[in-house]
Amino acid sequence: MAYVALYRKFRPPVFEDVKGQDHIVTTLKNQIRSDRVGHAYLFCGTRGTGKTSVAKIFARAVNCEHPVDGSPCGECDTCKAIASGSSLNVIEIDAASNNGVDNIREIVDEVSYSPTKGKYKVYIIDEVHMLSTGAFNALLKTLEEPPSYVIFILATTEPHKIPITILSRCQRYDFHRITADIIEDRLKEVTTAENVSVEEKALKYIAKAADGSMRDSLSLLDQCIAFNYGQELTYDKVLSVLGAVDTGIFGNLFSYLYNQNIAAALNLLADVVVQGRELTQFVNDFVWYLRNLMLVRTSDQMEDVVDMSSDNLLALKEQATNTDMDTILRYIRIFSELSSKMRYATQKRILIEMEFIKICKPQMEDTRDSIEDRIRILEEHTAKADKVLSGIKSGKIAVAAAPGQSVSAPVEVKKLDHAVPDDIKRIVNEWGKYMMNMPQPDRGYLKNARLSIDNDDKLLIVIDNKTLAEHYHEEQYYQNLERFFEEQMGKQVDFEVRYLESEKRFEENYIDLASINFDIITEEEVSIPTTQETATDIEEASVSADVPEDISKDTFAEDDTVQPISTDGLAEGFDAINLDIDEEEDIIPPEALALSGAMQEDAMDDENAFEEKDDDDNQNE
Repeated sequence: MAYVALYRKFRPPVFEDVKGQDHIVTTLKNQIRSDRVGHAYLFCGTRGTGKTSVAKIFARAVNCEHPVDGSPCGECDTCKAIASGSSLNVIEIDAASNNGVDNIREIVDEVSYSPTKGKYKVYIIDEVHMLSTGAFNALLKTLEEPPSYVIFILATTEPHKIPITILSRCQRYDFHRITADIIEDRLKEVTTAENVSVEEKALKYIAKAADGSMRDSLSLLDQCIAFNYGQELTYDKVLSVLGAVDTGIFGNLFSYLYNQNIAAALNLLADVVVQGRELTQFVNDFVWYLRNLMLVRTSDQMEDVVDMSSDNLLALKEQATNTDMDTILRYIRIFSELSSKMRYATQKRILIEMEFIKICKPQMEDTRDSIEDRIRILEEHTAKADKVLSGIKSGKIAVAAAPGQSVSAPVEVKKLDHAVPDDIKRIVNEWGKYMMNMPQPDRGYLKNARLSIDNDDKLLIVIDNKTLAEHYHEEQYYQNLERFFEEQMGKQVDFEVRYLESEKRFEENYIDLASINFDIITEEEVSIPTTQETATDIEEASVSADVPEDISKDTFAEDDTVQPISTDGLAEGFDAINLDIDEEEDIIPPEALALSGAMQEDAMDDENAFEEKDDDDNQNE
């Protein structure tokens, strides 16, 4: 048996299988059950909504020998004959090709003959709006008062082209667009019946691309199955077959246009062209994306209206938050006009590129929308400049003092939040000394290392070579370095060698111990003498010094009052033995006075001796 297209193979045989037209199905079934069938019906609606299918079901139902709840049984001879197209009681006419007066006159002549089998003779005239004015006038009288056994069913996608005299003689039924969810459910039934493996996301896109038409969705599914026969039908394969673009591409395009990134927008268009996408559909889909963005920007309760996946809806809401409504409306107007221009254009890509440039360069136009867009851009630049200035004032952004240098970005420097052990302080202060004593090849490996500390007080040696860092994770090489630290410190040191990528900043990831000034005291440093030790040294010096007999300790009686004397003459003597004089003390101990006098006499004798020697040398010359 020859292959039958899916939309023909799965055409609904009964009213219960008709999807998305419950208001029409219910009315027609009630008329059949109550035997209140009209003589003329007008089925209006867009393509693929079920006008012809319902007309054929209705024709079988009114002639069925054993109807079931208003639907044809499908088992009687009449139902089988109508379904196979061999019945003389049901006549289908295409008004697009049979639109003349002569064609209508043939119908008028035929209605005078009653049906040979069955109760009604049904005329289904498809695309009735294509009839000429003369044909409508010829049909008018028969349509108004047909024989009791004749039923006219007129189907059209453009009811406004039908004369009002015809409309007033028919019962009009408007077929609605079928929702994407209903189409998706029907597609699942079809793929299950055909044993086709398909992704749910792929079916969602086909249902959306059908634009409310069940026949279009089945045709697209048939095309995709044929292209990927024997394989799972995935979302990417559907996009490839239909020449469509993913929703994420439209999100990127809007961001490029909104931020005036003309180069990125043109590159994206070039990629779309290289992939073989249809540019008219690309623009129409982008207008639809802008429509969704407008609805989400208007209200948060638009999940049912927008009709997209939860992931795409979340990304759409985030983008709508950072966008103003005026810009979205301007883009919708621009691309809607572009879609109309592209219908008859031969260079579609050039038209799109021109619109991209106009959007990214609003100063090229003098319209009100472009001026508002220019104001928006200036406000955004001003906000960014204010943010930079506030960062400079707060110190988060550092500005180089020298001319010609760039402004550094704000850096989050890790800060020390606990005390550092003395062992690690010592290693940091003497790291240069350790490097000199470190044997090769460790000295070469760690010459550019930087020191840090973790929360467990472990010494961290950070290097920018991943291979060397892994080298020290091996037990043998780790123990060699551990043994070196133990020899230098006299104790065991807990450390770890880590790797830091060269493009990352050390201060953002680790605490820089080298930048901290550790003031520690080691055992090798000389202690500062106390006040008591200084007094003892003075006393010992006074005993050993060559002091005249008339100046001695006994010279001063215990009850004698010592008058304050000037300390100007004693400064040099005290400086010679590194003693500090407290300026607040007015009384000088006798021992210090005696020592100072002796030192002054010695200094004067030495000076006289040098002067005598100079005089002798001059005389000899």
